[in-house]
Amino acid sequence: MQRLKLIILFFILLPTLKAQENKNSSLYKLIMEKDSLLFNIGFNTCKVQQFEDLLSKDFRFFHDKDSISDKTTFLNGIKNGLCKSPETYQSRRELLPGSTKIYPLYKGNMLYGAIQEGVHRFYESINGNKENYGSTARFTHVWILEDNNWKLNTSLSFNHKK
Repeated sequence: MQRLKLIILFFILLPTLKAQENKNSSLYKLIMEKDSLLFNIGFNTCKVQQFEDLLSKDFRFFHDKDSISDKTTFLNGIKNGLCKSPETYQSRRELLPGSTKIYPLYKGNMLYGAIQEGVHRFYESINGNKENYGSTARFTHVWILEDNNWKLNTSLSFNHKK
């Protein structure tokens, strides 16, 4: 059922997609700034408030290894899993340089969101030991303007490989 919803969402959004944003465009820079806040600060340093601030109230997370989460479930997973004890386990996300593409979403001439896709790598450190490579995955994010603020509405993390 969820897969069917994603397929329907894709075909609804398809006609609204315009060309990929140039890396010097203000939208590209803005989405990359949000990505950095979410991952370089939120994920990599376990500043959970970044997730709380950047996730839409309707946030959904689709993960090929860990099912589907809503905002509450996702935040609980971050707080009580990934960031429960950064001294004993720390994960770090690194965006693969040059992999990010941004596509604006319009309704008529009004920008209401953007699709971000790319590839990221994950590294982990256990008990303060040297950081080791964990996996590489593709991701697709749907960012929307919610009350005039950019929020991450949907996150797909898939094709995880060691």
